[in-house]
Amino acid sequence: MSTKKSLRPSLKTILKTSTVAGVAAVMLTTGIPAQISHSFAEAVQVQAPAVPSFADVVEAVSPAVVSVRVQSRMQVSDEQAGNFSFDFGRGFEDLPDDHPLKRFFREFGGPAPRDGDRADRWRDRHGPREGRLRPRAQGSGFFISEDGYLVTNNHVVSDGSAFTVILNDGTELDAKLVGKDQRTDLAVLKVDAKRKFAYVSFADDSKVRVGDWVVAVGNPFGLGGTVTAGIVSARGRDIGSGPYDDYLQVDAAVNRGNSGGPTFDLAGQVVGINTAIFSPSGGNVGIAFAIPASVAKDVVQDLIKDGSVSRGWLGVQIQPVTKDIAESLGLSEAKGALVVEPQPGSPGEKAGIKQGDVVTALNGEPIKDPRDLARRVAALNPGTTADVTLWRNGKSESIKLEIGTLPNDTASATPDSGDGRPDQGQTGEETLSDLGLAVTPSDDGKGVTITSVDPESDAGDRGLKEGEKIVSVNNQNVTSADEILKVIDAARKDGRSKALFQIEAAEGSRFVALPIDQG
Repeated sequence: MSTKKSLRPSLKTILKTSTVAGVAAVMLTTGIPAQISHSFAEAVQVQAPAVPSFADVVEAVSPAVVSVRVQSRMQVSDEQAGNFSFDFGRGFEDLPDDHPLKRFFREFGGPAPRDGDRADRWRDRHGPREGRLRPRAQGSGFFISEDGYLVTNNHVVSDGSAFTVILNDGTELDAKLVGKDQRTDLAVLKVDAKRKFAYVSFADDSKVRVGDWVVAVGNPFGLGGTVTAGIVSARGRDIGSGPYDDYLQVDAAVNRGNSGGPTFDLAGQVVGINTAIFSPSGGNVGIAFAIPASVAKDVVQDLIKDGSVSRGWLGVQIQPVTKDIAESLGLSEAKGALVVEPQPGSPGEKAGIKQGDVVTALNGEPIKDPRDLARRVAALNPGTTADVTLWRNGKSESIKLEIGTLPNDTASATPDSGDGRPDQGQTGEETLSDLGLAVTPSDDGKGVTITSVDPESDAGDRGLKEGEKIVSVNNQNVTSADEILKVIDAARKDGRSKALFQIEAAEGSRFVALPIDQG
């Protein structure tokens, strides 16, 4: 009996195979299944450094931030109200009467009857028609009390007739206007509902520093609750929107619809209310302006209490004190507010404030510039007595006056501008060659009229123009070139290198300092 040799290799034979290919070949020939597993590296993971997160702040404050939708009643014109269908079908009058299009417009809103206008007949029977509510604006706001008071911008709600507040969870509630203040662009709305609202508080913005993190929450482009972050870029910005400009500048992304929304610090308190952006394109470029919390807090309290804001009033037209003007008046620093003209009947005029005076302090506090004076006076309660320090005729003096109430019409009195541009050949023309001016006595006997200006002179550089009037020099009234020269000579003897000229033009009065040390 023959013995069969086993074809199955031993484990020893397999292990002796030197290559993977050899092992596989052996397994295939012997019927042993090949089992090969692949080995992979672990997924990439990076231990990132800890960075500030705004998630906790956003989670806490978002329920207090709302979208504000504004509607107004737009009056519809007669043509829109009574002849809309005629406008829609215009161009089809000449079609045949049996034309399908003409039948369509006749049956579904064709031309108004020839015997009269439907809008006229409606007014005759029912009186003027009130316009329908139509969407006008959409912005942002935030609750400041659990009973439903909320803050937004005046320009968001201005001219609105109906207001809807949309909460963070999508709930829509009607609101009513409590009060608005155009000068600071703030407004207060009230939502009456049987519920308590999440609300936020105002921060002490005097502690806010340039470089601090801030978070803006609002409703840009009507998208709903949106959060952006940035830093405080600057404080005390004047953007020319009014006499009380004192904005915080931030670089958080703020766009159309963010108006009225809050800017928070990392403690979840409101440091400012977004109100304006600087943008050549209309979109965010990283320059946004917020009303400081300190300003908003006082205005909001007044609006809730009285529906309006009562401000102190001095009643004087003022301009900045430049270095040249300070030198012409003998002031050591270019600070204070130069009085261009007191308004007739104003507290300032009654107390004896005159043209050319410089307000240097109010109640003992130094005044930096006209904006500073305007804010300080506005913060005083009407009827209170104030000490005003003036620089007059080269020395300081103090007066007491009673602060008035800022009237609703803030238009300042504009002085008469004279008789316009005189004829070039007018008699009595005199030349002030050192100043680069030619002047002639004014027809009304007040001041002298400028007949020509050397464009290469200091007067030309400072914007003096033909037709304007010089009414005083160093606060002394002048009616001729000789009187101007006498005042200038006296100033030179006092060691001054500049003289202060009061100029009247069509747009108002101003002061200009001109060098007088030539010749």
